[in-house]
Amino acid sequence: MTGASNADRGEPRRVLLTVHTGRRDIVELARTSAARLIAGGIVVRLLEDEAPELAIADAEVVPTDADAARGAEIVMVFGGDGTFLRAAELAWYTDAALMGVNLGRVGFLAETEPEAVEETLTAIERCEYSVEERLALQVDVLDADGTVTGGTWALNEVSVEKAERSRVLDVVLAIDGRPLTSFGCDGVLCATPTGSTAYAFSAGGPVVWPDVEALLLVPSNAHALFARPLVTSPNSVLTVAVPADGNRARVSADGRRLVEIPDGGRVDVRRADRPVRVARVHASTFGDRLVAKFGLPVRGFRDSRHHAGPGHELFTSRTVLGRDIVTGDGQVLRAGEARGASTHDDA
Repeated sequence: MTGASNADRGEPRRVLLTVHTGRRDIVELARTSAARLIAGGIVVRLLEDEAPELAIADAEVVPTDADAARGAEIVMVFGGDGTFLRAAELAWYTDAALMGVNLGRVGFLAETEPEAVEETLTAIERCEYSVEERLALQVDVLDADGTVTGGTWALNEVSVEKAERSRVLDVVLAIDGRPLTSFGCDGVLCATPTGSTAYAFSAGGPVVWPDVEALLLVPSNAHALFARPLVTSPNSVLTVAVPADGNRARVSADGRRLVEIPDGGRVDVRRADRPVRVARVHASTFGDRLVAKFGLPVRGFRDSRHHAGPGHELFTSRTVLGRDIVTGDGQVLRAGEARGASTHDDA
């Protein structure tokens, strides 16, 4: 799906900025980016709790609520994955697409590194970006009688976890209403492919390409022989039931939203009706990002001894604008400088 402009409908284009304001370098980058967008005739929108730190003249300031991204074409995120997930809460109920500039430590969710911000801004101005729809999770929390008592949603993962660190959480797992197994554990993760490289990865789950439609179930520190990560149909319902033994449990969605689970209750996790929209500018693949983020050796052990060593064989990729190249370490080579460079180009 390609980028569409509000201008096509005769409306002014709007970009909402979501910024990690705790770092001066991030604030400065957001300011210069806002100035560029405003000069291009795009309305820049700020959240009222971030506007004082950003101090961007001529910006539109809105309350930080469910309507903050309504009418915006893009929610542009300056920060790490935590800031991206906060921005996803704002974009969830709208048609706005998330576009992240990675200023964190890993930043799997972000599309752009700081060195390529100019190319990203050009793509926004020209509407030369694509939009991916990422599977999200809908969560229902039910009591022992089967009555829904709460719920939430998640882009990365839902963690059913013990409320008391000193105790083991007993759970019963079911898929599509059929019991599967039970064990004691620290918790159970239900994740999306987008979230497979987050908490689920740390708990030993598989890396799943984000365009794969599936649900993941990953036990955390389970006391059981059969406690392997599971990959199910995207149409499955994953159920984690907690016996009424007095051991309190709760749901954590993306590490941001908490819902308490009643004694003897259960959690049903399924595919959400609404996906999360993520804007893409650069042509690098998910595999390229894995190589770059984890420093994976791709030349082979013997060959790597004659170069910088394993972990330095980062792919390069071309932007969708012209033939400029963005290297794995974030360096931007102009088309004239890129001749003879080794590239991994999908075109």
